[in-house]
Amino acid sequence: MTMVVLGSANRDLVYRVERIPSPGETVLAGTVRAVAGGKGNNQAIAAARSGAEVTFIVALGTDEPGDRLAAEATAAGLTLQERRVTEPTGTAIITVDDNGENAIVVDPGANRLLEFLSAEESATIAAADVLVLQLETPMSAVIGAAHAARAASTTVVFNASPIQPLPAELLACVDVLIVNEHEARHLAAHTRSIQTQHGDENELASALSEQGPAVILTLGPRGAIVCVPGEPPALVPGRHVAAVDTTGAGDTFCGALAAALDQETHGTLDLGALVRAAEFATTAAAISVQRHGAVPSIPTLEEIRHFHSIN
Repeated sequence: MTMVVLGSANRDLVYRVERIPSPGETVLAGTVRAVAGGKGNNQAIAAARSGAEVTFIVALGTDEPGDRLAAEATAAGLTLQERRVTEPTGTAIITVDDNGENAIVVDPGANRLLEFLSAEESATIAAADVLVLQLETPMSAVIGAAHAARAASTTVVFNASPIQPLPAELLACVDVLIVNEHEARHLAAHTRSIQTQHGDENELASALSEQGPAVILTLGPRGAIVCVPGEPPALVPGRHVAAVDTTGAGDTFCGALAAALDQETHGTLDLGALVRAAEFATTAAAISVQRHGAVPSIPTLEEIRHFHSIN
């Protein structure tokens, strides 16, 4: 089974602070680290460490951060289908407080030039079993990739983050939609046929699934809700761990879930398969929040299996 991830790669500058500053406030950082990040990069590496065979379609600058990200992605087991562009490689500024919470500002840089797919990139997607998408690259490329996948019966796993209004033609191509509660309420508020943006999480998941895709609504430490059209939502409980840094936990969840689906479903996305995949992904995310950084925190398949067996 093979997977393609189309998405962003950034050099993350991570500042550890006692608390995330309020508007107009200055705080002093205890440490600063430069690490690999970007939602596409994080999810691709999470999928690879979870056992998937992953090709990563990405745009990088012709600069030192681009060279380093490419080398680190290759070392993580990814097959790179990269564009080198004159725009600087993407950068994210991340503050992480003593409770493990974070605030992030992203300069997309080279990622913003990934606007359209080449014939070769479309063929790579068509040949894959699973395509993973997010929204740190232009919507035009995301839609193009989703259409290429749908035409080839490639399963589309879509993490609607960072959230924005979604074209109906994109949602029509999605098989599995992954959103957190904030993103789910945003989508509900911008979808005329959904009137439950003020309802509970189960109502949100059910309403979103009525638009076509299976829905996985992540709840942070509380776990996730899994919903397929026509069936009641299922709760996957969270793992109780002491979080030190939540950066990249959602991406770890998405990549691990896509890998689990890639290995298990063989094209069948029933509720049982999605629940088992969400259980696997919840375990992976629980491990990641106990470590610092995005990519450095992503666990391996062996670590996930071990954690699952003793908890």
